[in-house]
Parts: sequence; C-alpha cells; structure tokens
Amino acid sequence: MAEFVRVAATAEVTPEHGLVAEVHGKTVALFNVDGKIHAIDNTCCHRGGPLGEGEVEGEVVTCPWHGWRFNVTTGACVNNPSSKVPTYQVKVDGDDVKVLLEP
Repeated sequence: MAEFVRVAATAEVTPEHGLVAEVHGKTVALFNVDGKIHAIDNTCCHRGGPLGEGEVEGEVVTCPWHGWRFNVTTGACVNNPSSKVPTYQVKVDGDDVKVLLEP
C-alpha cells in the first residue's frame, strides 16, 4: 500500500529553486510555486538531465543539460507537448513535505 513519505522540511523548498529528494529509490524534484509545493520526476525525458538542478521561472523548470522546459505543476513539456514527466502527490504536514509514490 502506498503512503506519503517525508522528503523535506517546508523551509527547504524555496521559490525559484528546485530541491532534489529520494523516495524509495526514486529521485524527485520539489518546487515551490506561489507557496504550493509540487513534485515531479527529477529525470528529464529527453536525455536524463536532473530537472531539480534546473533554472526555475514561475511554473517552468529548464533542464540544465539541453534546455527542455517542463511545467512543474503538470509535468508537461513546454518544448514538446507529446512528452511529459511523472508528477507526484504532495502533502504538507506541519513543517514536513511528504510525497506519495504509487507502487
């Protein structure tokens, strides 16, 4: 059964920056957009770049390797609408950020 797992403190997920965390062997990237935290897969579907290390502008993160851009709230690729990275449910519990990964 899937459960929410603590991945960070809310203070660690700052606007305009990504935060990379590992959940049960899966690497996710966390983003704070207007006070709401979102989680997407950290691996760019183009060439595997680390999305959590990319530049963030509003709801969009740019992969640092080849410039592919993804909406962090939906996982949709801005450059290539047929591409998408997985998104994950996030729950804030007090000062904890928790992510749900489906098995």
